[in-house]
Amino acid sequence: MLQFALKAPNPTAVYISIPMLVFFFALMIGVGIATRRHAKSVDGFVLGGRSVGPWLTAFAFGTSYFSAVIFVGYAGQFGFNFGLASTWIGLGNAFIGSLLAWMVLGKRTRIMTNHLESKTMPDFFEKRYNSKGLKIAASIIVFVFLIPYTASLYNGLSSLFNNVFAIDYWVVVLIMAVLTGIYVIFGGYMATAINDFIQGMVMLVGIVSVVAAVLIKNGGFSAAVKALETSEHAGSEYVSLFGADPVSLLFVVLLTSLGTWGLPQMVGKFYSIKDEGAIHKGTVISTIFAVIVAGGCYFLGGFGRLYFEPLKNAGYITEKAVMFDKIIPTMLSDLSPFIVSLVIVLVLAASMSTLSSLVLTSASTLTLDVVGPAAAKKSKPLSEGKKVLVMRLFIVFFIAVSAVIAILKDSIWKDSVFIAQMMGVSWGALAGSFLAPFMYGLYSKKVTKASVLASFIFGTGLELVQLLISVGAIHLNGGVLGFVFKNSLYSGVFAMVGGLIIVPIVSALTQKTAIKDAEQKFACYNK
Repeated sequence: MLQFALKAPNPTAVYISIPMLVFFFALMIGVGIATRRHAKSVDGFVLGGRSVGPWLTAFAFGTSYFSAVIFVGYAGQFGFNFGLASTWIGLGNAFIGSLLAWMVLGKRTRIMTNHLESKTMPDFFEKRYNSKGLKIAASIIVFVFLIPYTASLYNGLSSLFNNVFAIDYWVVVLIMAVLTGIYVIFGGYMATAINDFIQGMVMLVGIVSVVAAVLIKNGGFSAAVKALETSEHAGSEYVSLFGADPVSLLFVVLLTSLGTWGLPQMVGKFYSIKDEGAIHKGTVISTIFAVIVAGGCYFLGGFGRLYFEPLKNAGYITEKAVMFDKIIPTMLSDLSPFIVSLVIVLVLAASMSTLSSLVLTSASTLTLDVVGPAAAKKSKPLSEGKKVLVMRLFIVFFIAVSAVIAILKDSIWKDSVFIAQMMGVSWGALAGSFLAPFMYGLYSKKVTKASVLASFIFGTGLELVQLLISVGAIHLNGGVLGFVFKNSLYSGVFAMVGGLIIVPIVSALTQKTAIKDAEQKFACYNK
């Protein structure tokens, strides 16, 4: 241990970090073992028996929302590009992505999914619209786009760990993947929810501590803002209300906030909450959590340009590019070893919470919506125990695949444009496909199967075109299409907004194909 610490870039932080990490990991595994009794049935493994309280659900929602990618990558990138105005992204996440999502979707999702006995989003589409085809299509979209999204969660771990430990990136990925897999496999959703609460508390304490430490290091809030305003590398636009690029800022706010309304791992949290009364408490808790965590992350990133010279001297800023994932680690590098150690645990907590949510969503979708029906079709239906076993095997599979992709991307596929862009379009494809048909399906009896399919095609189609443009297979020279496909942020927003327009229009044109038992499905709201 002594030899390992002396070789590390930050020996003091190592001595503090190791006991904290050991305790943190032991607690996560302990929770998984303690909650294994809740994971014997499918309903218990996937939804915690639909009896999860508001605090656990709210923290599960928040920690699934905010991963290490936001803290290390997005906070650094958008803070550097927009300045203090990047705080609007965090506030958008809190009030659109959390508050409005809970208000608009929470109660109706809990009531209808319980009434339809649906456990996953593809399952909801089948039972709400009486269509196995929609379930299969939704399952394929989830399978294809959640894997690269899951692999992207490991981004940012390398920079922070290299500042403290002299260990390879693949070791960090492996440790995180194995430990997350253990507690999810043992305890299912209940283990995930309880650990999300613990991880959420770490994130809250960590964000507040880091923001305070960085401000103190720069002479306090007023002095830091003044330094940013007068810096030759920033200027007044970086402390202005809407920043240096208001249009791009708006698209970032919309994609990262509205997108949660259509992501299966986010909406699934409303399935499991114990009753409608808990929705009200969960709404408040989730919003406060998001204000502190997301608002704090992007506010911190807004001061990134104060570290322009250290970043440039380290080779992280060149004439051709800026290594955005190095900005936050550079800001933290000269803070106290205790703060650095706390950030290490924070980043792992943020990554593990989102990873557990994604792999549980992927595994349950593939098992319940693809493998289970296929087995039943062959007159070999799976028992409850076998379904849980298959889900556990798929959790191992998804964690392994995502970890391998992350490691290969950092080494062999380092220059692969396809892998990087595939990760970028995943959020837009999932949210663009599912947001409109899911939300409208909770409120309107007139939504048709044709409109849902149209939304699936439009959302995935738009993002696949974005992928082809990003890798250079298609070239656009300005114009309207050039604006739509400027990057995955823009196309993701257009995918979501387009779906919100397409579903009601196509539904109005295809009313002959509307389901006949809509009144029965909506009767649950009358109780």
